[in-house]
Amino acid sequence: MMNYLFSVFQDERFMDLTIYQYGYEKCEPLHSFGPYVRNNYLFHYVISGKGCLHANDEKGDATFYDIEAGNGFIIEPGYVNTYYADNDQPWEYVWLEFGGLRAKECVELAGLSHKSPVYSLADPSYGKILQDRMMTIVRSQNSSNLELIGYLYLFVDCLIKYSASKRQFQGGKLSEFYAREAVVYIEHNYNKDITVEDIAKKCKLDRSYFGKVFKNVVGQSPQEFLIHYRMTKAADALIIGDESVGDIGVSVGYPNLLHFSRAFKSVYGVSPREYRQKNKIIDSFRQETGQQ
Repeated sequence: MMNYLFSVFQDERFMDLTIYQYGYEKCEPLHSFGPYVRNNYLFHYVISGKGCLHANDEKGDATFYDIEAGNGFIIEPGYVNTYYADNDQPWEYVWLEFGGLRAKECVELAGLSHKSPVYSLADPSYGKILQDRMMTIVRSQNSSNLELIGYLYLFVDCLIKYSASKRQFQGGKLSEFYAREAVVYIEHNYNKDITVEDIAKKCKLDRSYFGKVFKNVVGQSPQEFLIHYRMTKAADALIIGDESVGDIGVSVGYPNLLHFSRAFKSVYGVSPREYRQKNKIIDSFRQETGQQ
């Protein structure tokens, strides 16, 4: 196997759970990533070796976690984290970045949070099953988007079922209804000049209370979710279509090109033009080779 595999998933139609990026890496000694803040949940499962996670809380105070083979760790959106491989036994891991309406609930059911980021298995024998679930996704470059989402659900099921600290599901929350209503409204109106106030009004909730309810269910504030949703739509248009960057900005609710470019870069780390140039090449290669 190669020492490094990496893929990006580009389909925002799956709202309950969706996958953004995934990969595998056999790290060099002291190889590090961060400090960095994620927009979504990022889970690593350590196959061999060991390393360390530095996780910051709301006040910026760091906690250090030593993580070995057979364990995993979660990085929650909105928190600064740094992690690095051991000098003598650098880790080898597989990782998935995922999100969606039920992502926060699933992470919590597995007993994970930014305050408790280390994942332990109820039985060491479950490790191979979890690893295989994740590697199936990583190796699925030729799979359809629907197939990849199916694999994601199987992974999340294992993540919860095999956790040493899993929690009981409590369904039927009214907050989930409001969050879903808000997401549907965003899906149908993201191209218009809508605000968080408009979304709260649609749900018939006070703006402040709505923001708390939405973030508790989704794991992102309404504003963060709206921006991310718009930018993923823009990213698709940049790859698939030939519209100008300015027209694409307008189509996702950003009539001001500068504001659109700033928002896009905050999500993808590059400008819309750079993103198009890079991913048009990737998309052309996939079409030529018959990949999904």
